[in-house]
Amino acid sequence: MKLIYGGLHFKMSMGACRLVAAPNENPPFKVDAMVAEEDTFLVLSADPVVKEPRESLETMIEQINEIRPEVPGSVLVRKNRPLEFLAIVHDLDLEPSWKEEWISGALDQVFREAAARRVRSIALPLLGTTHGSLEAKRAATLLGDALRRGLPGGLQRIWLILPSGIRQHDLDNIESGLKD
Repeated sequence: MKLIYGGLHFKMSMGACRLVAAPNENPPFKVDAMVAEEDTFLVLSADPVVKEPRESLETMIEQINEIRPEVPGSVLVRKNRPLEFLAIVHDLDLEPSWKEEWISGALDQVFREAAARRVRSIALPLLGTTHGSLEAKRAATLLGDALRRGLPGGLQRIWLILPSGIRQHDLDNIESGLKD
């Protein structure tokens, strides 16, 4: 790994893949896929705008009763442009809502999906930190471990989306976690 600093972001090489850490408001490049934290019932990605229902109340109740939770540690793919990888890392019935093994499993699945879909560039937050209380350094360590377990051959660039308001100390911890 080779690290290059520049303001509140950094670049790192892992084999042929380049990881660039930058805030959401400053994308370093266009991506083929974006990863988002999600929960077992897909509440976190739900449209916040309330719309007038098209179905009857009875039909809606039937549909609600048929809903089954997604498996923690899995990834759902929405075929938008860019692709959306929904990493199921939260169960909102639990406190905390995340588990490290779910985050690790989701990261592995993200990279399998990226390989299967020939994704060359991906945007990825530190899973467990966007909607959870996982410390950034630990989340970076889990990401680094996943990258060392199996970086997809076609993946050339990863944009590590940094949380808003990040400080240099936090950035140093993230870098340290990736190298652990």
